[in-house]
Amino acid sequence: MDGGGLLAYLMFQTAMRLLERDSMTEPFVRPDVRMFLQFLNSLPGPKMHELPPEGARAQMVAMKDIADLPAGELATLLDLKIPGPAGGIRARLFDARASREPGPAIVFFHGGGFVIGDLDTHASFCAEMARVLDLPLIAVDYRLAPEAPWPAAPDDCEAAARWVAESPADLGRSVTSLVLCGDSAGGNLTIVTAMALRDMPAKVPVIAQLPFYPAADMSQPYPSYDEFADGYLLTKDGMEWFSAAYAAEATHVRTSPLTGNLADLPPAVVVTASLDPIRDQGRAYAAALAKAGVPVIFREAKGQIHGFITLRKAIPSSIADVSAALAALKHVSTEAEGERVMAQAAAA
Repeated sequence: MDGGGLLAYLMFQTAMRLLERDSMTEPFVRPDVRMFLQFLNSLPGPKMHELPPEGARAQMVAMKDIADLPAGELATLLDLKIPGPAGGIRARLFDARASREPGPAIVFFHGGGFVIGDLDTHASFCAEMARVLDLPLIAVDYRLAPEAPWPAAPDDCEAAARWVAESPADLGRSVTSLVLCGDSAGGNLTIVTAMALRDMPAKVPVIAQLPFYPAADMSQPYPSYDEFADGYLLTKDGMEWFSAAYAAEATHVRTSPLTGNLADLPPAVVVTASLDPIRDQGRAYAAALAKAGVPVIFREAKGQIHGFITLRKAIPSSIADVSAALAALKHVSTEAEGERVMAQAAAA
């Protein structure tokens, strides 16, 4: 082999080693996730964080029919008005049944960085959750920032959960216990509300919680925040925009519940996505629950991005992720409700 051939060979071997190293360090991305991200990242026009809040909200609403599945049929779909600390809170009841015997009810808090999202953006997921768990679900349209900065959102969510716990006539359901669920910012509100109702119980107990990819700790940086800062739907720039609008005290327990006391919280199913900039916050929350003695099931959707519960049409593999999470929650909530009934009977 002459000098030129040797050099070419060495360059080839070096390139191969670099490719091997990159393939080992590059995160796994599912094929359908990759296709969606390629589509999303090629779209012209301003990014969500470059729009005013009204424009960002309209963009999310417009995206739902493109990215998510139809809501499907339900026996009951009823808009509600819940008394709140600053007036009526819009809400919606989803139920696969027209009427039912007394039992648990789900209270759902949508995601959207505390700035965007509403009853319509998450309606398809809420309908599916109500069908799969065979429980009534009340979705809460809490006040959004920047018009209503922190702590408006947790105030509204706590008020709504307490209202549902009272089995009000407008709901038309006799509620024996609560299951709290939410995604992203709604995951944060799920945890914060669970803590509030642990410290000052409502009329009925919270028996389970399901935060999807929750923003659990805004008080400190986590590695995934920089690792997936751009190109994976939720971006660092977007999170900074949300944070500025929300204007929360980062170290307060109602902003960063992971910094608070987690003992005696209800059993949890915690779900994260491996390509999510706030992935590590969800991981840390699940670990802290276990350390505090709280029963917890942890699931991470490998090769998946933030927001997948409302991307089941754009990313078909999300259907299985949602199904697995809801199956886990059904097991946890059924067991917890059975324990509640037995404890109530023993005390009678």
